[in-house]
Amino acid sequence: MDFNKFNTYDSAKLRELYTSLVKPRMIEKKMLKLLRQGQVSKWFSGIGQEAIAVGATLALEPDEYIMPLHRNLGVFTSRGIPLKRLLHQWQGNKEGFTNGRDRSFHFGTNEYHIAGMISHLGAMLSVADGVALANKLEGKGKVTLAFSGDGGTSEGEFHEALNLAAVWDLPVIFLIENNGYGLSTPSIDQFRCKNLADKGIGYGIESKTIDGNNVLEVYAEVSAIAQDLRENPRPFLLECKTFRMRGHEEASGTKYVPKELMNEWAKKDPIHTFEKYLVDNNYLVDSEIVDIKKAITDEINDAVEILKVKETIAVDTEAEIREIYKSYSPVAIEAQGEKTEIRFIDAIQDGLKTAMHKYDNLVLMGQDIGDYGGVFKITDGFVATFGHDRVRNTPICEAAPLGAALGLSIGGKKAMVEMQFADFVSCGFNQIANNLAKTYYRWGQNSDVVIRMPTGGGAAAGPFHSQSNEAWFFHLPGLKIVYPSTPSDAKGLLLAAFEDPNPVLFFEHKGMYRSLREEVHKEEFTIEIGKARLVQEGKDITFITYGLAVKWCEDVVAELGIDACIVDLRTLLPWDKEAVRDAVAKTGKVIVVHEDTLEGGIGGEIAAWIGEHCFTSLDAPVMRVGSLDTPIPFNADLEVNFMGQSRLKEKVRVLLGW
Repeated sequence: MDFNKFNTYDSAKLRELYTSLVKPRMIEKKMLKLLRQGQVSKWFSGIGQEAIAVGATLALEPDEYIMPLHRNLGVFTSRGIPLKRLLHQWQGNKEGFTNGRDRSFHFGTNEYHIAGMISHLGAMLSVADGVALANKLEGKGKVTLAFSGDGGTSEGEFHEALNLAAVWDLPVIFLIENNGYGLSTPSIDQFRCKNLADKGIGYGIESKTIDGNNVLEVYAEVSAIAQDLRENPRPFLLECKTFRMRGHEEASGTKYVPKELMNEWAKKDPIHTFEKYLVDNNYLVDSEIVDIKKAITDEINDAVEILKVKETIAVDTEAEIREIYKSYSPVAIEAQGEKTEIRFIDAIQDGLKTAMHKYDNLVLMGQDIGDYGGVFKITDGFVATFGHDRVRNTPICEAAPLGAALGLSIGGKKAMVEMQFADFVSCGFNQIANNLAKTYYRWGQNSDVVIRMPTGGGAAAGPFHSQSNEAWFFHLPGLKIVYPSTPSDAKGLLLAAFEDPNPVLFFEHKGMYRSLREEVHKEEFTIEIGKARLVQEGKDITFITYGLAVKWCEDVVAELGIDACIVDLRTLLPWDKEAVRDAVAKTGKVIVVHEDTLEGGIGGEIAAWIGEHCFTSLDAPVMRVGSLDTPIPFNADLEVNFMGQSRLKEKVRVLLGW
């Protein structure tokens, strides 16, 4: 191992590197002992690959964000996080970074400029893209560093993140720790390229393979790359060859690793080799090493004292529920002034344009939304007004822009991501379900993101451009779901969604884009998220509905000539329970109607809630109407049969007959 080639540092810097390298190793040895004693529950060991985390972290500026993984204890210690705080985190204590809500290194901390991992590999790489984009737009001259294991390079999000960073020239260092195994699967069964750095070629990204066990090489290379990227923003793919000397986690063991391979890498131990180099070249003497290790030992022994007291978190159920969302005080803007008749699509465009003028930190992302103006032309002309920096075409992908939206939030920006069709959001589901929805609850970082979702059928567009998929997200605490049914509501709710610092899915029915017109206030106004709209009052029957189904209900009421109460939920998560309760009490007969398929739809939850909480107000069973439990078909006649509208009138007659 050639340390001399990279050694241009004085004794103080070498001592800092050595101390930083030894510290995570000593902590790990203590943790493994405590694990055997049953004092800690789980541990993912990075023994053998500490030089990467330590060298890379020390090479960056303290306010440059890092996205680390399980085996990167050296990132956290090199950033100066107190060991007691880390122990609290590992034990699930209140004094940790996640209030006991997440484990090990599954946390972030803006104080130390770290955005920790989730269990899904590759998910944080596009978050790094977003942080880097925020820095680039602000001209801060900062880089972001995101770790990946060799196994994680097979994930789709790895490729999406690299491609997005390349297209947008984002200053991100994608650092691969190639330790030869993805859990127990060796590299030969993971990929066929000689070096993982070769993957950068396909994306037009500069790349390099280095010795990840040489802390001087890692420090020197990352320092040079980072400085270059600060001055000339672009991504870089850095592969660090290393080896983990213990199992994927301690229960896995290492029996699957050939003994000769373990012996070979043991000779390349990053700490032993560096220590020998420093002693042999008189940079350190034995007594200094003893002093360094004693100081670390004292710190460890002091910190582990917290394990002697079993901490019990005082459970506060109301706080748990409340803290899935970042609290804020919405400023109600009343609708007033001149009105003009516009279409549903115009109201969305008007609301989006108003938000862009109001929030100069708002960035729009989506496929073809730039010069082309989007497939539905909602952002037509936006580039001319707001520029390409804020109205950004993405590659044809969903996960990377959604992850980047979280990164933009970390960087102090607002983000909107347009799904070209709501159907395509499935390709980015992980980012919504496990990053955007959960991050605030986990470690206090809100996701200031609006996801626009052109949705719904009626245009004979088939199974992949017509789905109503709002129920996919209804089960995800931390999200808000908005689904307007009028142009006025579309504008007012969209502006409220941009004010809200939490992730909002904004569903827009494509069938209403150009078919629905209304007088809408020209000036800015907001409609409170979470509040239903009473469309009309009546005493015979109550309709609970939303989206295009509001029109279905109005048509049936007019056709049958009944005196009906119609409630338009407008917000599906959180939905307005009090408005529903009041409407149920007015008639005693309730039908819940939506375009989505019936089985497992949102209507089932609402009906169950009514049965539990409004039972004494009911004069008949709560009934539901939804679409057939099949994929939505292409043929127009089949689609009409699929839609719940075709069965609504008969269901209403049945209910009225009770």
